[in-house]
Amino acid sequence: MLTDSHTHLYLKEFDNDLHTVIKNAQDHKVSRFLLPNINTKTLPKLLSVCQKYKNTCFPMIGLHPCSVTENYVAELKKLYSQINQENFIAIGEVGIDLYWEKKYISEQKAAFTTQLNWANDHQLPIIIHSRNSFDEIYSIIKREKRKHTAGIFHCFSGTYDEAKKIIDMGFFLGIGGILTFKNTKIADVIEKIGLQHLVLETDSPYLAPHPMRGKRNEPKFLSLIADKLSKIKNVSMEEIYQTTNTNIQTIFSKLK
Repeated sequence: MLTDSHTHLYLKEFDNDLHTVIKNAQDHKVSRFLLPNINTKTLPKLLSVCQKYKNTCFPMIGLHPCSVTENYVAELKKLYSQINQENFIAIGEVGIDLYWEKKYISEQKAAFTTQLNWANDHQLPIIIHSRNSFDEIYSIIKREKRKHTAGIFHCFSGTYDEAKKIIDMGFFLGIGGILTFKNTKIADVIEKIGLQHLVLETDSPYLAPHPMRGKRNEPKFLSLIADKLSKIKNVSMEEIYQTTNTNIQTIFSKLK
């Protein structure tokens, strides 16, 4: 069975058929769903889904960089007040996004630093959103990271040199639908990276893989990403399943 390490099943796109989406995913051998948070408004719905599908859906807590504004300190305080109230498996989705929003660069850096320290203090993995911001994120991690801190660079689409730096810090690469896109450069990078450094994700409802691109993404499409990865690495699907699930267990101690 596979684990979707990054899916937003609590968003409105799944309001009308969530049970069917989960059942279809399970029929495609996707058995666990790890849910990253966005902000204080999304957390109640996320927790509700995880409660309804206990031992199937697992919650994370964090403030997405695109939700960081001038009131980020208040948002972080509200989120942090909940950190010991639920069995969160990770801090996420957090990071820096300089593609969609450059107005709050300093606030994004400060928010990311704070949440990286949450991960350090609570010994939780961290799920990192990095878009046009690798150097900024790498600098903060090198400054703040402690020995036990690890996690995933979500939706990795960077260079081989960036991948090596991520792996050297003890992090894993989250591989999603972009791997299946025609003319994608990430396939050449991933060909050089060992399976022991990779996990699979959909980022649903976003970034549906080929040939579903442009449609609502959902966890059952994880099998398309796994199939593409098996072809790039020239290994069996069984090896993809086993190795990526071993990596998930390494990252998320609370899933054991």
